[in-house]
Amino acid sequence: MTTATTGIGLKRLQHLVLWVSDVARSVRFYRDVLGFEVKSQSPRAAFLRIAGSAEDHHLGLFEQTGVAPPDERVARMYHAAWEVGDLTDLVHARERLLEAGALVGQSSHGVSLSLYAKDPDGLEFEVFWTVPDGRPAPTRELDLEAELARRGITLA
Repeated sequence: MTTATTGIGLKRLQHLVLWVSDVARSVRFYRDVLGFEVKSQSPRAAFLRIAGSAEDHHLGLFEQTGVAPPDERVARMYHAAWEVGDLTDLVHARERLLEAGALVGQSSHGVSLSLYAKDPDGLEFEVFWTVPDGRPAPTRELDLEAELARRGITLA
């Protein structure tokens, strides 16, 4: 008997919940650097959503006193990814991440242009822009200025 794998009907990732060492610090980072809105907050928990969204929340933060930084040598989640709507949004995100000292990498994947950063607890995330009609390509260092020039985009 052959059983076909058809999945379970998943459509999207609705939210992500993280253990953090300091909820207030993490809220400031996700609000001030990435632009999330605080839906609700208590001393040891917070629920945030992407600005302008009608969703209840996209990110939950729960404080766990004494939580250790991520250990690169053990199995763990690598990163979460959030998509921006325009290439200029990616430029703005890079500026904010650089100002926060959070940017750790920039890559072009052919189908997407990505920024990688770490939050105050060292949890990695990606902010990316989907390249219209992009084709998968070997990952290479992102030259955002060249990508803007290729598309005729100038920033004021």
